[in-house]
Amino acid sequence: MAAISNRPTRRRGGALLGGLIAAGLAFAPMSALAQEPAAGQPTPSQPAPGQQPAPSTSQPAPSTQSQQQQQPGLTFDQDAGLLLMQVKPDKTSDFEAVMGKLHEALTKTDKPERKQQATGWRIYKSTDPGPGGNVLYVAIVDPPLKGADYAVAKILYEVFPTEVQAIFPVYRDALAAGLNKVNLQLVQNFGQPAKPAPPLPAASTTGAAPSTTPGGAESGATGTSGTSTPPSTPQPSPTPR
Repeated sequence: MAAISNRPTRRRGGALLGGLIAAGLAFAPMSALAQEPAAGQPTPSQPAPGQQPAPSTSQPAPSTQSQQQQQPGLTFDQDAGLLLMQVKPDKTSDFEAVMGKLHEALTKTDKPERKQQATGWRIYKSTDPGPGGNVLYVAIVDPPLKGADYAVAKILYEVFPTEVQAIFPVYRDALAAGLNKVNLQLVQNFGQPAKPAPPLPAASTTGAAPSTTPGGAESGATGTSGTSTPPSTPQPSPTPR
């Protein structure tokens, strides 16, 4: 992938790097970085002649980079998580190259929580046609490290603070749509011993209960599924000669 180079690039301002991080937080809603005073809020007035100006009680605004780093990231709070990513058909190699850099970052990081995240994080590519002709990639996080940030750009920035300026545009341009995050709560694990099932509700008396045919298919009052039955038309009996 020509867009990603191993040659270190010159580090730019913190605002630009912070912008890359914020843009990579799974396209999560971001609060405004600068807000106007609320309606009706008094504004500082000029001191009268001969008076000393009142001391200011306002705190200096935090830097853009620090504000962006405080924004909520991409987290999972259930038993498992999915991340659905639609990738442009002609950008799959670029996307997979970025995922390779993410794998490298998770390997080189010195943060134990990042290494723990990597153990349950896998990315799959669907071989079926995706929405709108795009290619669907699915990140399966099982189990997730609850509270940990899975934002791709943030992890890349931690390990490759200069290279991320070239990596992130490739990642962004490969995506055909925003990311869809799904939190999953475990209901049944069929690989574990079964627990007593709760009592079932009383059967309805308005319809016939399904019965199992010899072939194993269930049939109901409206028809038969999975098997075919011989015709019920009576056959003519042979005439005596």
